[in-house]
Amino acid sequence: MQNDKLLLHRIRGSEWVLCNIDNIAVGCGMVGWKIMLAIERRNAILAKLKEDRKVVVSDLSELYNVTEETIRRDLEKLEAEGLAKKTYGGAVINESLNVELPYIVRKKSNVAGKQVIGELFAKMISDGDHIILDASSTALFVAKSIKNKKNLTVITNSIEIMIELSDRKGWKILSTGGLMKDGALSLVGYQAIRMINSFNVDKAAFSVKGIDIRHGMTDSNESEAQVKMALIQAAKKKILAVDSSKFNKISFTKVGEIKEVDMVITDRKPSDEWLSKFEAEGIDVIFPEEQG
Repeated sequence: MQNDKLLLHRIRGSEWVLCNIDNIAVGCGMVGWKIMLAIERRNAILAKLKEDRKVVVSDLSELYNVTEETIRRDLEKLEAEGLAKKTYGGAVINESLNVELPYIVRKKSNVAGKQVIGELFAKMISDGDHIILDASSTALFVAKSIKNKKNLTVITNSIEIMIELSDRKGWKILSTGGLMKDGALSLVGYQAIRMINSFNVDKAAFSVKGIDIRHGMTDSNESEAQVKMALIQAAKKKILAVDSSKFNKISFTKVGEIKEVDMVITDRKPSDEWLSKFEAEGIDVIFPEEQG
């Protein structure tokens, strides 16, 4: 019999495995176990949609050990939130760039590409630098990659980046303050922008939902876009960190023109058209050497 309460069992550190509650050995108690809540299951389904572009009800029912009716309700909720579109027997991802996926889903998307970007960015950072990082999932991987540096000052509107860097000794970590945006561990609004405007830093790293030769840099959320605009103005060197999936994409609100950045770091060699655009604007482009 299927059970709507799927359990996660911690096997080491922060690694968990899925398990049926009925499979818990007698006497082991609940230590190391936690119930997978409906919202966690929906986020997992959304992450799978993001990766595979489509899902099948029967497959999800078996994967998460819940009834097909439960999965259908999950898909209905995702559709109501504009994140998915139901199809016969399953669902497909909503391809609209104007739909903002939850942060927990975005940070699991194209992890390999973001890790590459983070490692390339780290090479641009010197001990003692003052930098600003936005609240994008790409910036989180940047933060992970610079932890071996010394005496950095980091300003960010990302709660998760602050947590990630909280164990760095000799660093200064400054929060922008502001209003925490729904569905994301980011701070936005007047207070965040005022804080950023009060500083001048060496380098800024930020990402966007799309870059387009004609329409420039765009994002799906206006409040996030306003923070990115302020961030660009505060830095001597403005570094756009975007994976290859963001090229030739246009989202809802304008962040700025391509020419406003000094460097682009990406996970794959851009097309000749883009390389010509960057050269014409005097923008340095960094991508993995093995693909050059």
